[in-house]
Parts: sequence; C-alpha cells; structure tokens
Amino acid sequence: MPNLYQASASINNLEEMALRKSAVHNFHPMAKLLTTIVYIVMVISFSQQNISGLAAFLFYPVIIMSVSNTPYKPLLKRLLVALPFSLMGGISNILFLRNAAFYIGGIAVTTGMVSFVAIMLKTFMSVFAVLILIATTPFTEISAQLIILHVPKILCLQLVMTYRYLSVLIEEAFSMFTAYNMRNPAPENKKKSGIKMRDMGIFLGQLILRSFDRAERVYNSMKCRGFDGSYATNGIYKNFRVNDVIYTIGIIAAVIFLRFFNLSLFLGKIV
Repeated sequence: MPNLYQASASINNLEEMALRKSAVHNFHPMAKLLTTIVYIVMVISFSQQNISGLAAFLFYPVIIMSVSNTPYKPLLKRLLVALPFSLMGGISNILFLRNAAFYIGGIAVTTGMVSFVAIMLKTFMSVFAVLILIATTPFTEISAQLIILHVPKILCLQLVMTYRYLSVLIEEAFSMFTAYNMRNPAPENKKKSGIKMRDMGIFLGQLILRSFDRAERVYNSMKCRGFDGSYATNGIYKNFRVNDVIYTIGIIAAVIFLRFFNLSLFLGKIV
C-alpha cells in the first residue's frame, strides 16, 4: 500500500515512453502489433526441451530496445509480476520430471530442469515483447489496430478504459490508506504494518463503493463531453509506408526462419 503512488507513476511512465521519438516509435502501430503477435506465437510454439532454439529469439527484445532507447529497468520491474506464475509451473516440472536429459561433468540435468529454463525463457520473451509494444506505441493506437483486426469494439473500449483509469483507482486506494493510518496511529516504538486483517474486509468494501461513485462521476463527465457509448477511432488510423512494410516483413521472416532453423546449434557447430 505505501507504494501505490509509485505504481501509479509507473503506469504514467509507460505512457511517457510511448510518446518518445525513435525509429521504432515512428513505425506504424499495426506493423509493431503484427510482429509482436507473430513473435509471441513462434516463441510459445517451441517444445519445452528446445532451449537452444529459444535462445536465438533474444535478438528481438535486445535490438528493439536498443533502437527505441527503451530503458531495461522499468520493464524488468513489470516482468517480475508475471514471473511467480511461471516459476510455480517450472518448479512443479522439476519435481515430477526427473529423467536425465544429459550430463554435465557427471551431474545429471533432468528434463524437468530443462523444462523449467524453457518456461522461464518463454515468459521473459513473451512478456517483454508485450511491454516493448506498450512502451513504443500509445495504447489508444494499439486498441485501434485491434479493431481493424476485428476484435470486438466493446472489448477494446474496456481495455482502454481500464488502462486509462487504473491510476484513478490507485489514487482512491492510497487516499483511503492514508486516512486509515491517521485514524489508527502505530505506537511510537513500532513500525506501521499496513492494514490489519480484521479491517481488510471493510477497507475493500469501502474501496468498491468509492470506485462505483467515482466511476459514476467519470461517466457523467464523459457524457457531458459527447460520449455515446461507442469507441471512436477517428484520427487514429495511419497509412502504411514503405519502411513499415519492410519492418513487418523483415521481423516476421526472421522469427519464422529462427523457428525452423536452430541458429544457436548451427553457430555452436561452427565454433
């Protein structure tokens, strides 16, 4: 709870990064969306034992982040949110898949260990690809391209509204947390330990009620500004340029080539 403002600032930080200027930022949003989708599909399609093939796909986040001047640290922090889920799945494979895959200096490396590394690599690459897309493309432009791909407009509207007003919810929670601390001061010799478990139900209930009230006020404000319930995308669409076509074809061709040709194994044989 004490870091709620930091969480809100991190959301705004992503939006600020998406408004920067670079070669990657200037590419068409559809080009970046298509290459991200194809990249993720190719990464996920690898078997759990093909780590050498997966390693070659690290080229995408490394090159794109370097060209777009996207900092690694903010994205790595957001990556940590997804890692625990993959970590639990990978650990279960270590426990149940105990057949030896190969030996290193007399030490057996089980198929579960190999599977664990593959799962973590897939998570890292997939989440990083999405984060790079968001960090180089405004979210409204991404949603507009999803509509072109025939994703339901109501779903796109929900995504945009959730992304845009998540910081408002965080601010409401922080205000309630501050008020809670002022009404429940900790003893001088003790440090604040957050919300007590017996008060958690009331706190969350009040947060829901305040969220409903705030959502009603936001909706009324949108109605006053002409919102009619439809998702307007006027002025968001852009025309494809030659550079966009080259970028899209180049990245998609590269990831498909690396999917069916093990570059890491090939380079290992040469060396």
